[in-house]
Amino acid sequence: MTRFFLYLMALLYIGAGINHFVHPDPYVRLMPPYIPYHRAMVLLSGVFEIGLGLLLLPAVTRPYAAWGIIALLIAVFPANIQMAIDYHRQGNPHLWVALVRLPLQLPLIWWAWKYTARH
Repeated sequence: MTRFFLYLMALLYIGAGINHFVHPDPYVRLMPPYIPYHRAMVLLSGVFEIGLGLLLLPAVTRPYAAWGIIALLIAVFPANIQMAIDYHRQGNPHLWVALVRLPLQLPLIWWAWKYTARH
């Protein structure tokens, strides 16, 4: 079962990273105004998601990839906060989605942390 969740995690990050290239505009809109080069940062985070997802697969790189995912989740957290702020200001009916994303970061970090140990 552990291998299933490992492959699932890898697939989710690879898929999310690819989505940054296929549909960058929604991610660009989430960027906090104080972060420069929104489109470039979205594409860069996509590269990291794809790369880290792939690096989860080999056992030798798995712990580094898991720590990288944890760092990435922390790095993109301001965008999740910005999304909640913007949705609240706009009266967006999907505000609940933005609010659920905030605490969801903790189980995602925990999930990645499970793969930080060397075996």
